[in-house]
Amino acid sequence: MDNQSIVTYKSAFDNIVHEITADDGSKMEVWFARELQTVCGYARWENFAVAINRAKDSCKSQNIIIDDHFRDVTKMIEIGKGGKRPTEDIMLTRYACYLIAQNGDSKKEEIAFAQGYFAVQTRRAELISERLRLQQRLEKREELRASEKRLSQNIYERGVDDRGFARIRSKGDAALFGGFSTEQMKKRLGVKSGPLADHLPQVTIAAKNLATEMTNFNVEAKDLQGEPLITTEHVQNNRTVREML
Repeated sequence: MDNQSIVTYKSAFDNIVHEITADDGSKMEVWFARELQTVCGYARWENFAVAINRAKDSCKSQNIIIDDHFRDVTKMIEIGKGGKRPTEDIMLTRYACYLIAQNGDSKKEEIAFAQGYFAVQTRRAELISERLRLQQRLEKREELRASEKRLSQNIYERGVDDRGFARIRSKGDAALFGGFSTEQMKKRLGVKSGPLADHLPQVTIAAKNLATEMTNFNVEAKDLQGEPLITTEHVQNNRTVREML
């Protein structure tokens, strides 16, 4: 495949991408199977449908919901003299296009190009999604760090030192983690150094933050004094959050 062919194919594939608005208001790119058929070098729909069905089977084998990536639609096409007729089509996500390319006729130069084209695009989307998840996790971690700092200040003002704070937090963790203390959870997760929260899933970080904020609120509202009362409060809040989860 020479450079000119690559430029030509890229232009053809770029020209058939459509942008739609999803239910949540976000923008997403989609392709239509009838248009993809042409740029993939298939003259007959029946032959291209074989690759589509194989792609669906591949999707199903990975326990991915087929309808999330292959959506049946009806489009009106012109048939001359201003007339139109309905034609069955399939709206495809980038991932669906990638699977179709992987299951297409690799002897076709267009399919060979499509395999690389959608693999690159799919990986790019994965990296963006991964980056967003990491950013969301870091934001939740910062929220937890702030709420724990506030709890530390609250209990210090009520006669509890740093060691007492560590005991309160560990007993709260035990309530949240089904009886496992902070140190036990570190061992289970293989954490050799640093805070446990730096190694927890985002949902667990959010759970710890919620329990800590509940403790902060009640310590201030009830003016709880001393380690025993604050410990009881924190343990109960963590148990409540665990039950919610």
